[in-house]
Amino acid sequence: MRVRARFFVGAAIIVVAIGYLIVSAIRTTSEYYLTVNEAIARKAELGDQRVRIAGRVKAGTISWEPATLTLKFEMAQIPDAPAGAITPVAASPASELRVIAAGEPKPDMLAAGRDVIVEGTLGAGGNVIATQVLTSCPSKYKPKQAE
Repeated sequence: MRVRARFFVGAAIIVVAIGYLIVSAIRTTSEYYLTVNEAIARKAELGDQRVRIAGRVKAGTISWEPATLTLKFEMAQIPDAPAGAITPVAASPASELRVIAAGEPKPDMLAAGRDVIVEGTLGAGGNVIATQVLTSCPSKYKPKQAE
């Protein structure tokens, strides 16, 4: 009887440990990234937690200092509607985040209007202190149109 009780206690500890590992793994990987609007809305909740935020680089905001390896730019929400579609003004709030990445080389494909995923923490004043900036490559290659 005593051996049987030990067995159940040991099995329960193993089951709880495995459950904890599964839950903690799902919590950290269930959201690959937040959008700019989601990050701004959940800023207080996120605190100093590391986040990945997807956005679009705003034109005219890229600042690169090669001597200090400091990259700064602003990113905005990626629009949902296809280009040329009419969107209501109330449905497209102008939310932006300023990204500051230091100590990392500038991605070659970083340009205005390019979609990026930034990994880092949310700082004061809507700044993202980034440790990594990933750019997406254009996924739609179109053949030249015959004239």
